[in-house]
Formats: sequence, C-alpha cells, structure tokens
Amino acid sequence: MRGIISWGAYLPYRRLDRSQISAFIGQGGGRGTRTVASFDEDTTTMGVEAARLAMRGIDPSKHTGPDALMFGTALPAYADRTNATAIHAALRLPSAIPAFDMGASVGSATGALRMGLSTVGDRLIVLSDMRTGLAGSADEAAGGDAAAAFVLGEGDAVVAEYLGGASITEEFLDRWRAPGEIRSKVWDDKFSEVTYVKAGRSAYANALAVAGLEAGQVDLLAVAAPTARIGSALAAKLGAVKVVDDLTATVGATGAAQPGLVLANALEQAEPGQVIALVVCADGAEVMFLRATEAIARFTPARSIAEQLESGAPLAYGRFLSWRGMINIEPPRRPEPARPSGTAAARSGDWKFGFVGSRDTTDGMVFMPPSRVSFDGTRTDEMEAAPMADVLGTIATFTVDRLAYSPSPPIVFAVVDFDGGGRLPIELTDTDADEVAIGGRVEMTFRRLFTADGIHNYFWKGKLIRG
Repeated sequence: MRGIISWGAYLPYRRLDRSQISAFIGQGGGRGTRTVASFDEDTTTMGVEAARLAMRGIDPSKHTGPDALMFGTALPAYADRTNATAIHAALRLPSAIPAFDMGASVGSATGALRMGLSTVGDRLIVLSDMRTGLAGSADEAAGGDAAAAFVLGEGDAVVAEYLGGASITEEFLDRWRAPGEIRSKVWDDKFSEVTYVKAGRSAYANALAVAGLEAGQVDLLAVAAPTARIGSALAAKLGAVKVVDDLTATVGATGAAQPGLVLANALEQAEPGQVIALVVCADGAEVMFLRATEAIARFTPARSIAEQLESGAPLAYGRFLSWRGMINIEPPRRPEPARPSGTAAARSGDWKFGFVGSRDTTDGMVFMPPSRVSFDGTRTDEMEAAPMADVLGTIATFTVDRLAYSPSPPIVFAVVDFDGGGRLPIELTDTDADEVAIGGRVEMTFRRLFTADGIHNYFWKGKLIRG
C-alpha cells in the first residue's frame, strides 16, 4: 500500500481584508480575506515551514524520513540555482538525499505530487506559492500565499492510499508571466472555464477507470482551479457527494500551493474508508484518487488549517503594497546591509540553515552559535550537536529598534532563553511591538533576513506563541 504518510499546511500569519482595496485604490477588492506572506517570507521559507509540520507527523519507529525532496512553486526565490537545497538544509536532511525543483508552474508543481505517489520510495513533496497582481486587480484580491507538504511512502503508516490517477494535457493560453515579473496576465475567464471543465471531466472519467471506481464511490471532492468560478463549475459537473472548501474566500487562490492546500483540507475531514478525489486545473487537468485508511483516525496534524485560519491577524493594505514592492516607503536612514558571503554561509551551514548549536558533553551547557571551546576554556572539541529549531524559548528582555535598517520597521529584538539551555538575541517576526512582554513564549521560524545583490540571507527568527 502506497500513499500519504503525513502532511502539513502552512498559512502566513497576516490577513488582508479585501474590502480595504477598493477603499484605498478606488477599484478591485471584494468580500472575505486573503493570506499575505510577510516581508521576510518567500516561497522557500513557507515551504520550510510546511515541510517541518509534515515531518513532525512521521513515526520514527516506522520511517526514517524521505529519500528525495521535490519542491514545486511558480514563483521561485532564485533562478539558475536550486531552491529546494535551502529547504533540504533547513530540515537537516542527509547530504545523500537529492533535492529538486519541479518547474515554475502550477502544473509542474502538481506533477511532483503525482510522481511522488506513483513511484517507489519515500518522498517529501513541498508545494509553495505567492500570488499577487497590480494594485486593484482581480488577481491581487483573489490571490493568496500558502504552502503544503506531504511525506509519501509505503506501509501500515499510510493514512491515505493512492488508488490511481489520470491527466489531460492542453496547450492553451490562460495565464502567463514573463521571467522576472511579479504580475501574471490572464486571458478571458470564460474561455478558461470552458476549456478546464472539458479537460477536467475527461481526466476524471479516465482516472475513475484506472482506479477501478464508480463516480458514486467518491466521498470528498477537492478542486484546485485558477479561480473559484472555474472550480465551482467543474465540481458541479462531477457530481461528488461532498465538495471540500477550496479556501478561496479566506485564503485565496494560492497557485502552485493550491492542490496541496485543498488536499490537506480534505484529509483533515476524511474518515477511514472514504475516497478523496483531487482535481487540479492547470494546463489541462490532473486527477488523483486516494482512500483514507484506518491510520487517519489516529493521525493529528501538527497544526491544522482550521487552527491557522483562526490565529491570523489583519494587515493594512498600505503595508501590503509596501511588502509587495508596489510602493516605496521611507526606510530608516541607515546603510542597507552588505551582500552576504557565500563562503561564510558554506562554513556555517548547520547553524545558518539548520539552527544547530553545540552542547558541552561534560556540563551540558548549550552554545548559540556553536562553540568548540568550553565555557571555562579547559576543553576543546568536546561538544555534540544541539538542534534548536524545534525548541521553545522564553523572552528574558527585548527592545524595539526604530533606527536599524529594515524593509518593514521597526525591528523587535528579544533575548530568548531556550528550554533546556541556550540564550540568544533574536529578531521577532509576525509580531506587533505592543504584543511583546518579558516572559512571553517564542517558537522559531525560518525566514529571510534581507536580500542584497540578489542573494537571500536566510536565517531563523522568533515568533510569539499566542493563546
């Protein structure tokens, strides 16, 4: 039996109320909210967070972890180099495990999931995307930012067995973006709807035959489409018992992450024995059928989609435009950071990407960043690795810095005492200054400190644990 062993979905903390758009710009907007990646997030950092959640669902007694990582996004942080390697490093996967980028389109990202389900071996599939458009555009309001990740493999730990799938490939122009641009252009929505509904129905019928199913045996239908209108039109033609919420009203259409997000939403609702259909409209149609196993009743997501939807905070539309580079605000009058050193990053990869300190094997003291020498200076190289990315901490003191350079000032710095030892001054993110208090609890999150000369300086920041 092959299928999904674990999954994780990540939604950024900030939410934009679509009604703000028309009030500010005079056009666009609408009802509901959309998720917004912070100024220090990109598709890579969101992919790391989703993958961390998925990896927490693995039972180490049954699975040692993935033997390959595949990353799909339509908006990669880098061109001409592999983005999946940063996710690989942040997860501290062994160097013998390969990491690949799966194209720069929704269809290619979906292909990573299909390939992972239909091939042999344990796979970690990560799907992530950020969607926006020009100010006041439909894409801006309807888009959203998110990531999802799946651990795939064999055995009795499988929570959703893969039954089969089918594809329909169509060459037609519905969305496109020139390399380097952030705005996608869209052809007539009605033309796309007609094409996608036809392709989706054909792929669905073919996939039913491959999986040996009748249409009436499908319990949950999850549709990922470029727009909610196209998804609803196709779902109405397939006649499923229950159509899973595609989350476009609260999260938005999240591009390459959408297939993973709607599948994760279906898995959170599935009961043992139920059949799930995932239908993806992208350059044709992709259909996959899965059956929830008895193991799904014992599986609890590390952080459910419902939980994340309830924990978001509002974001002003002006700040959203600033984060997206649509308007330029006056930064603190301090020099911008210099280009990060590639050689220095290579020498400290475990610390920079994996957030691994060192622990003295004699007295147990934790050093952050890692040290070779003991606190009293009497011992050298008597240390062991101390992974800290999943360790919680407590704020000992903090300051609000309004002078240091930041794309989104002010910066909140906190001195954090980590559970079990270790103290480090760190930057807090997804945090308003008036929320911070001594004694507050903090978890770590993988973020981008800054970008200089096209180099993204990734590291770890703190995030308040609320509630």
